Amino acid sequence: MKNFFKFITSRMFFIGLIFLFQIALVYEAYVILRDKFFLFYVLNLILGIILAIHIINKDTNPAYKIAWLIPIFVFPVFGSIIYLFFAQNRFVANIRMSMATTVSSFHYLMSKHENILDEISNVDSYMQSRYIERYANFPVYKNTKPTYFPTGEDFFQELLKDLKNAKKFIFLEFFIIEEGYMWESILEILEEKAKSGVDVSLIYDDFGCMSKLPRKYDNFLRSKGIKCCVFNPIKLIVMPKHNNRDHRKIVVIDGTIGYTGGANLADEYINKIEKFGRWKDSAVKLYGQAVWSLTIMFLAMWNSLTDDDLVFEDYLLEVDDHLLIDRKENGYIQPFSDTPLDSEPTGEVVYLNIINKAKDYIYITTPYLVLSNEILMSLCNAAKCGIDVRILTPHIPDKKSVFYVTRSYYEQLLSAGVKIYEYTPGFMHAKNVVTDDNIAVVGTINVDFRSLYLHFEDAVWFYNSSIVNDVKKDFLETIKISEQQTLHKVKNTSFIKKLIMSVLKVFAPIM
Repeated sequence: MKNFFKFITSRMFFIGLIFLFQIALVYEAYVILRDKFFLFYVLNLILGIILAIHIINKDTNPAYKIAWLIPIFVFPVFGSIIYLFFAQNRFVANIRMSMATTVSSFHYLMSKHENILDEISNVDSYMQSRYIERYANFPVYKNTKPTYFPTGEDFFQELLKDLKNAKKFIFLEFFIIEEGYMWESILEILEEKAKSGVDVSLIYDDFGCMSKLPRKYDNFLRSKGIKCCVFNPIKLIVMPKHNNRDHRKIVVIDGTIGYTGGANLADEYINKIEKFGRWKDSAVKLYGQAVWSLTIMFLAMWNSLTDDDLVFEDYLLEVDDHLLIDRKENGYIQPFSDTPLDSEPTGEVVYLNIINKAKDYIYITTPYLVLSNEILMSLCNAAKCGIDVRILTPHIPDKKSVFYVTRSYYEQLLSAGVKIYEYTPGFMHAKNVVTDDNIAVVGTINVDFRSLYLHFEDAVWFYNSSIVNDVKKDFLETIKISEQQTLHKVKNTSFIKKLIMSVLKVFAPIM
């Protein structure tokens, strides 16, 4: 009863009611106008045809087009209104314009950076790294020491130590922050550091924190000396911009230490509380020059959301190279960001390149498996060619609808020879890819349409780094406590569940 009362008095419940009211209002207006004004109906049919032509010719994924064309054709007027209401997004356009100067400044700064890309020009991974540099606009680095954390608990303990040692500045950017043991432990350090003169700046996503933090929590943080910016604040009038979220998890400390990965700042990520069974996550720490790119990601977002015009050079601190140069196992490291600011799906292309170039094995860990046709075909073709393709997903879902969509792909993947495992102890939230003992990607990018097309994301690409073996080892250890899915079991799924999965699969790209 206490939890129910908390829910119905929450900001999320109130905004949900407003959202449903707006949908009902739009539908009622549509019914009235349709029945009373034949001309209105005809004009909206024409609008539907125009929108359909526009969608078909858009430079985007075909599955995304189909998911919008169906409601437009089935509900010619209402579907068109919903498309105009939710799909046309000026927020992204405004962010794109505000980031233009930031990106050009970064290009100039990186033009003075040592061109390490030439060192791997004679290997297959050169093309992948060059793609990231050209289209995500982030270079590859060498003088960086990486550390992989196979659990949120390991990440949290190391993060606390580094935050306590901060001397100049701390940047944090997270999709979810929730009051509790984990966040309070971090906040205590941040407040203390801010009082001592350390520049502490925080960005959090308003949608991600809507049910986690009180209203105007940013003002509370500012009262403690912490600079705070809320990404894409939720308004009472539902807008298309609410579809785009800052899903990144970034920590930068003094320009020399950086973190990213799947873990947010809430107690379930360190299993202080139990949600959906035992929570499995991962993170990576960078020490060295590659942290520069994480710093730029944060500063670019901060400058685009505020009136500040922070100068990059003030935060790009030199690292003592003698601590790093002799550590050959560090390999090549390339942090990158993926955004909906243009039509280039960087995260998806990186994943596709890895899958299509694999020779021995491909291990993928993802909480949500909502596949584009390109990734689906690439995974199936790789398995058919004899490559060991394995995918690890949750057994206990956090979102039932997405879980049904995830399972809707099992039969086709299993039939092609892909091995699928569900993490039996609970919810798997890590987003990792590892292949052929020489390449790994660790970050925030789920293998689903939201991450690949709608969200602001980040990840780190590793080549010939010791971390590759760490990610592989974690994967192999985890599948030992996971349940392998079989084609027989999947085919015996009830008719009702198969029907639900089929319907949800069609609309998955816009869910």
